[in-house]
Amino acid sequence: MTLRFKSAFLGLAMTAAFAASAQAAADPAATKIESLDASLIEAMKAGKAAGAQGRFKLISPNVESAFDLPAMLRVAVGPDWAKIAPDDQAALTTAYRRYAVANYAKNFSGYSGQKFDVSPDIQVRGADKVVKTTLTGGGTNVALAYRMRDAGSGWKVIDVFYNGSISQLATQRSDFASTLSSGGAKALVAKLNAQSDKLLQ
Repeated sequence: MTLRFKSAFLGLAMTAAFAASAQAAADPAATKIESLDASLIEAMKAGKAAGAQGRFKLISPNVESAFDLPAMLRVAVGPDWAKIAPDDQAALTTAYRRYAVANYAKNFSGYSGQKFDVSPDIQVRGADKVVKTTLTGGGTNVALAYRMRDAGSGWKVIDVFYNGSISQLATQRSDFASTLSSGGAKALVAKLNAQSDKLLQ
């Protein structure tokens, strides 16, 4: 391969990479995840000095903006959602929102050089998009895939897949089922609030 050809090849490769990166940056679904990632890094840098409650307050707006938490809760509860009284539905939604943010506040609690990289390869699956991001650095290597849908208020996450295969909603649905079966919606509210309290200690 001649030097001129190598230079041309490198130039084409760099142009293609830049175009892919620009395309991802311009995608509204990817932009939403980039904002979420940035807030999580900010929480990690705040770390123990902020405490779990401080990190909760820091990331809460971005988590609630990025995720369609009411829709996710309905899927996690399953067909029995329609049988739950409106007041209990409201209490469940409030408890689920707190639980979702508390998990992020707990899990993103310290910084040692980590960074997120959002993949430029935005996958389209019917009405949905899948945005992949990887957290690396500081001995960390976690791959997350966010399934997103635009329900009229912008692109929002409707499920998260850990390391490419573990569905958050499938896990939660299995976890919630026994509580709902034995104690109903009020028992699930109590369980979610107790778990959030523990996460935020």
